[in-house]
Amino acid sequence: MIWAVGSFTILLVVASVLPFVKEPHGIFRTFDFPRLQIVSIALALLALSLFYFSDNSSWTWITVLLVSVLVLQLSKILRFTPIWKKSSIKFDGDQNEVTSVRLLVCNVKQSNHRHALVNELINNHQPDVAVFVETDKAWVKALQESVEHYEHQMEHALDNTYGMYLVSKLRIFDEKVRFLLNEEVPSFDLMLDTEKGWTFRLITVHPEPPLPNNDTIARDAEIAFVGQLVRHDDNPVVVTGDLNDVAWSRTTRRFLRVSRLLDPREGRGLFNSFDARFFFMRWPLDHLFHSSHFQLITMKRLPFVGSDHFPILYDLALTNDAPHRDVKPAKPSDHEEVAELIEIEKNRDARPVGFDWETKD
Repeated sequence: MIWAVGSFTILLVVASVLPFVKEPHGIFRTFDFPRLQIVSIALALLALSLFYFSDNSSWTWITVLLVSVLVLQLSKILRFTPIWKKSSIKFDGDQNEVTSVRLLVCNVKQSNHRHALVNELINNHQPDVAVFVETDKAWVKALQESVEHYEHQMEHALDNTYGMYLVSKLRIFDEKVRFLLNEEVPSFDLMLDTEKGWTFRLITVHPEPPLPNNDTIARDAEIAFVGQLVRHDDNPVVVTGDLNDVAWSRTTRRFLRVSRLLDPREGRGLFNSFDARFFFMRWPLDHLFHSSHFQLITMKRLPFVGSDHFPILYDLALTNDAPHRDVKPAKPSDHEEVAELIEIEKNRDARPVGFDWETKD
C-alpha cells in the first residue's frame, strides 16, 4: 500500500508545481482550480502514512513531500480565510447615510430550464442591479415576470453560452456592449446613476473557459484587457461576472495589480460558486472586484437555482470620493505580459471555446 500512497503523493506534487509555470496553457492552468481538493487528499494521505507507515523507511520522504504540497497549496488559499488581512474595508456605519448598492450576479446556465428558481431569487432579494450570464432569448423571456419593474435594462442574448442580460433600478447611461477581443464574446460597460447623485462604472464579463488541451490566452487576455480599461479610471468601478478563473490564480492576481481593484473575499472566505452540482468539486469562479471608493456591507452565496453556478449577492456602500488604493502595485513584467497576451489574441480568428456545449446537454 505504501507504493500507492507514494504514487499519489508524486501526483499531488506534480499538480502543485505545474501552476507555477507561466505558460498560458490549460495543462498548467487547470491545476490552479482544485487546490482545496488537493489539500484534502494530501491531508488524508498524511494521516494514512502516519498511522500505517511510520516505521517504514519510505515514510520520511512521503511526509516531507505531503507537507510541501500542503505548504504550496495553503500559500494560495490562506489569503481567502479570516486569518488574512481584508483588502476590502467592512462598512460599519449607517446605511441610510451612504449610497448602498445591492448587486446580484448569476450564471443561469443556458440549458437550465428551472426558470422559476431564478425568478424567486430576484423576488426574494430585490437587487438594485442584477447580471445574468449565459442568457439566450428563452432565458430573457422567462425572467420578465420578475424584472418587468426594472426600468433600465441591457440585453445581448446569444445561443452560444456567452449571452448576457442586465437589469437595473438605477439609471443606466453611457452604456456599451463591447466585444473586447472576440466578436462572439460580449461584455457590458456602463455607468449607473444612484439616487443620491453618485455615479459608478460597471463592467460585466464572461471570458472563455480554460480547457486542459488548449491554451488559456483568450481568457487571460480578456481579463487583462479589462484591467487596463479601468486602471486609470478615477470613477468608482465594479468589475463582475463569471471570469472562468479562480481567485488565487496568476491571471487574477495580475489583474488586481494592473486594475488597482480590490477583492472583497480576501480575509473573508472563498465563496465557492462552481460547481453547484457537486460539493466535492468547488472553487471560486464568479467574481466581483471594486475600487476603494466602495466598502463591503455583506456578501453571500445564494441557494442552488439549477445552474452549475451558485448566484452571489453583494451589498456595497459607496462612501469615498478620494480613494486610497491599498493594493500591490503592478510590476513591469505584468504590463509586458498583458500587452503580449492582448496582441496574440487580437491577431487570432477563432470561435470561442464551448460555444456548442449547451446544445449537447
